[in-house]
Amino acid sequence: MSQKQISLPAKLINGGIAGIVGVTCVFPIDLAKTRLQNQRQGQQVYKSMVDCLVKTVRSEGYFGMYRGAAVNLALVTPEKAIKLAANDLFRHHLSKDGKGLTVFKEMLAGCGAGMCQVVITTPMEMLKIQLQDAGRLAAQQQKPVMMSPSKLVATNTVLTRSYNSGTVVSAPRAVSATQIAKELFHKHGIQGLYKGLGATLMRDVPFSIIYFPLFANLNRLGQASPEETSPFYWAFLSGCVAGSTAAVAVNPCDVVKTRLQSLNKGPSEETYNGVVDCVSKIMRKEGPSAFLKGAGCRALVIAPLFGIAQVMYFAGVAEYILDNTPLNLLSA
Repeated sequence: MSQKQISLPAKLINGGIAGIVGVTCVFPIDLAKTRLQNQRQGQQVYKSMVDCLVKTVRSEGYFGMYRGAAVNLALVTPEKAIKLAANDLFRHHLSKDGKGLTVFKEMLAGCGAGMCQVVITTPMEMLKIQLQDAGRLAAQQQKPVMMSPSKLVATNTVLTRSYNSGTVVSAPRAVSATQIAKELFHKHGIQGLYKGLGATLMRDVPFSIIYFPLFANLNRLGQASPEETSPFYWAFLSGCVAGSTAAVAVNPCDVVKTRLQSLNKGPSEETYNGVVDCVSKIMRKEGPSAFLKGAGCRALVIAPLFGIAQVMYFAGVAEYILDNTPLNLLSA
């Protein structure tokens, strides 16, 4: 990145555009990740990412793959803008006399960015997960249940009226993100929207600590000189590699976050009382491999998402917009 200082509005616009473009491209894979992570041992509805997407299209149609996308598209702009802008600002304040940052200071800047973004990330993920997982729960309820009627009643009284010849058929009630948000706020106040905040911090802070220093150093390898920017393709590849590496590294935290934020449970699915309880129950009942559920999907989501983000950010799309529209008053 060149040494010229980029205005805050430009940072926010770049981050927002990048987030919208990235989410639109990879959201179906993110939906598959959520559904795979929420599957319990012995209750698998989907065998793999491809199997999940195929079954989703068959049962919910093409747009079923974008269930919950509206929440992401509405909130990804402030989320990505805060993340990228905060990291850049922390790096600026941690640098002295224009000298390069040490790896420790780069990690510190990333840590600050991760802590800032959870203000938006936590409620966004909370609402998105409810909408994404609804199809999995409906598919799970429609599978033949190998139980006697009495055991099924004892397991889940909500489904007793739908019990018929060993098969549960329950059409999911269509709800919107707005309805879910209103219900959570009415019952639990603002805390309802921030359920899983601790797990979100556990995921996003280490992610940023890994991602930003790794990207900065990879991107630096593509610069002919410190004063020049790296090529277009190099910024994209650096974002992809750094993003996928960080995503896989923190996937166990993402599994815990997804489980904690899932309000609706299938028959006989565990409920959790906090991060420690969630980790212990997953380890005891599903084993260590459960913490890697959806890791491949998450890497495929994050890689292009952050690759696109860095291309937008370093190509200076926002600077062009600000210089050629009335929005240039914002950068004054």
